[in-house]
Amino acid sequence: MENRLFYNPVGMLFMLLFAFLLFAVVGVLFLDLARTAFTKIGFSWGQALFVLLASLLGSSINLPLTNMKCSEPVVTERYIRVFGISYRVPVMENVNCDTLLAINLGGAVIPTVISVALLLRFPASLSYALIAIAFVALITNRVAKPIKGLGIVTPALLPPLCAALAAILLVYVFGAPHEVIFLIAYVGGTLGTLIGADILNLGKIRDLGAPVASIGGAGTFDGVFLSGLIAVLLV
Repeated sequence: MENRLFYNPVGMLFMLLFAFLLFAVVGVLFLDLARTAFTKIGFSWGQALFVLLASLLGSSINLPLTNMKCSEPVVTERYIRVFGISYRVPVMENVNCDTLLAINLGGAVIPTVISVALLLRFPASLSYALIAIAFVALITNRVAKPIKGLGIVTPALLPPLCAALAAILLVYVFGAPHEVIFLIAYVGGTLGTLIGADILNLGKIRDLGAPVASIGGAGTFDGVFLSGLIAVLLV
């Protein structure tokens, strides 16, 4: 009876092929949306694809900055669920240690370079962009959570929503030039998240017992890297 109720109607090879095609379609859609966002802020399709791939590949590269003495022991391996996302805490001995402070190439360095380049290209938008950055940083800092053994974690969707809202208000209510609305959204989402989630929480890192704390990495990569792109798409 059980064999009649529970059976696989298709072969395993077909299921693997279907899963591969599904991931391929999702990947293509993501690349297309990301390239669309970059073209809205002034990149060509080729430049957008290059920056996107560089950011994705760079997300696995953390550039060491300094060692910080932990005030708490590192927790052992476990999974922590925050804002609907599961994070794996690395396996470490439960002893006092140093926390390596690093900066993520794809999640912090590249988005920051892009943001600064955009501001230099459109200097008239600087004051409006600073307002958007401050607004996003304030909101993000309020919701960011320090998680022992992991680092600073932020929700993925709140920063881009705040950045898009700031850009829309600055353009349609406070008179910012309409042609820089995408720039304000991207810069506000990127630098606002980076400052609010990571920079303003550097003092809490030594109390988290994490072996590595990456600026723009771990739980904030999606917040920093994606918030700028999603904010551009939202406006």
